[in-house]
Amino acid sequence: MVKNKLAVIDGETLMDMRLEPVRYCIEGLLPQGVAMISGAPKVGKSWMMLDWTIRIAKGENVWDFKTTKGTTLYLCLEDKWNRVQSRLFDVTDEAPSNAYFAISSCSLTEGLEKQIKNFVTEHPDTVLVTIDTFQLIRNAEKDTSYSNDYQEIERLKALANKLQITILLVHHLRKQGDSDPLNKISGTTGISGAIDTALILDRSSRNQKNATLTCTGRDIEP
Repeated sequence: MVKNKLAVIDGETLMDMRLEPVRYCIEGLLPQGVAMISGAPKVGKSWMMLDWTIRIAKGENVWDFKTTKGTTLYLCLEDKWNRVQSRLFDVTDEAPSNAYFAISSCSLTEGLEKQIKNFVTEHPDTVLVTIDTFQLIRNAEKDTSYSNDYQEIERLKALANKLQITILLVHHLRKQGDSDPLNKISGTTGISGAIDTALILDRSSRNQKNATLTCTGRDIEP
């Protein structure tokens, strides 16, 4: 008997299978799995994520993209309640009851996965969990190797796939520029290689009012 035999499917059978299509929080832009939005400090990432959190909870469009209405959870780990409240007043006239917020959580090594599982168990229609910022839930030992970067994302991917949700990580860009937006993401290529969807929010200067959002991923058009 052959041990560890590969489980394979031939092409004809695979094409005839009725598989569940990819689920999206934001149609064509934010699929199920692990996504990461990266940008320079104070470029507006958190404001945009808060707006998305509210719109998805309400089932409202994000720009011209349709959303899948459902419960959302935003871990605002750099903020206090008064700042979250103040920003809510700025982005919406009415915050929905299915949009939830937290200003503290465990790290990946301390039990974050269990916390998210428990939340989704209590709110089975959850579609989006946003973690702002990724750095605050990472390994406290500060292992910056490719292997560690990849493994941390893989843990979150396994969780997102098991719960059938989108986990959206807020992260930073490197100080030095690069012609390839993916190379601007802080950390090793283990991060950009492991995430399902990369969103890079960038602007040429701090005083510029407009920014460019570059989007690429396994299940979205570049």
